[in-house]
Amino acid sequence: MLRLQVLSGHLAPGSRQQRPRSQSVEAGGAEQDVVLVHGVRTAIGKANRGSFKDTKSDELLSAVIAGCAKRFGIRNGSYDIGLACGVESLSQRTMGDSGHLRDISSRMMDNEKARSCLIPMGITSENVAERFGISREKQDSFAAASQQKAAQAQRMGLFDAEITPVKTTILDSAGNSKTITVTQDDGIRASTTVAGLSKLRPVFKENGTTTAGNSSQVSDGAAAVLVARRSKAIELGLPILGVLRSYAVVGVPPDIMGIGPAYAIPAALEKAGLTINDINVFEINEAFASQALYCVEKLGIPIEKVNPNGGAIALGHPLGCTGARQIVTLLNELKWRGRRAYGVVSTCMGTGMGAAAVFEYPAN
Repeated sequence: MLRLQVLSGHLAPGSRQQRPRSQSVEAGGAEQDVVLVHGVRTAIGKANRGSFKDTKSDELLSAVIAGCAKRFGIRNGSYDIGLACGVESLSQRTMGDSGHLRDISSRMMDNEKARSCLIPMGITSENVAERFGISREKQDSFAAASQQKAAQAQRMGLFDAEITPVKTTILDSAGNSKTITVTQDDGIRASTTVAGLSKLRPVFKENGTTTAGNSSQVSDGAAAVLVARRSKAIELGLPILGVLRSYAVVGVPPDIMGIGPAYAIPAALEKAGLTINDINVFEINEAFASQALYCVEKLGIPIEKVNPNGGAIALGHPLGCTGARQIVTLLNELKWRGRRAYGVVSTCMGTGMGAAAVFEYPAN
């Protein structure tokens, strides 16, 4: 019954019902808690020129499914345990192709609010920067910090535990193929500086502030998380890496879709009976520095708690896999810290959505 009440609360964004904090932290937790026992991801490759440019989405997805499930001998046929996966290969699609607009009815194009859902993502970034006063200098500083944090984490081997190696074939410029094993993210640039970023031209709007350097990278990758009821995890002797405490989805204006986390995070925290101060790590998707900065400043989150190992500006943003990737990175970071803690994962989404989830690392 408790599990049903919690899940029902997740489906009611306007509800103020929340799980009592005493239940969130009780020793051992509830048998029906949704727990996370393992998570892996591929390295993230640069689209069209990186390690996975010739790798199909199904190959990436199968790699993380195998990497996650085979470790524990998980088989199909059980509703008590399952895989939550995501994959994206932007190398396999044409960015900027407007052909998809042929599938949209004229009635939608006649509606201003519906039409705003088709605004290019880069323009939504410019809208956020202009509307909320996020300067170019602040965006470049945030982007440089993301790169530096990711480079340090890579040097320290902090991503090693979360990346499952992928053996694939890549074609060189002459069309010759070779087999490689990909174990590291392509996009991290350790030499990035604010001075270097300041020289880049805006790419979406004349005299704008959004550049290739302070935006997320176009990427390929996959991630998977093994989730289970606590009772099933205990029965199978599986480790409990994290516990899902709450989840929220909100809507925001499509033309400033990047502000979604600023509204989804408070909703998820309220359901969990927690506050900003209770959270140790925030993984907020860096679609653009403008929107990530707005969310951090709007909520008053200490910057040292945000994306401690870098975010999508440095690692890349494989759209369909980013949420799962963030969860894998968050839980591994909390495990590395070695003490009981809370973390939040949050993303913005095109057409005006924000999502956030609260996880507890039990340090067991």
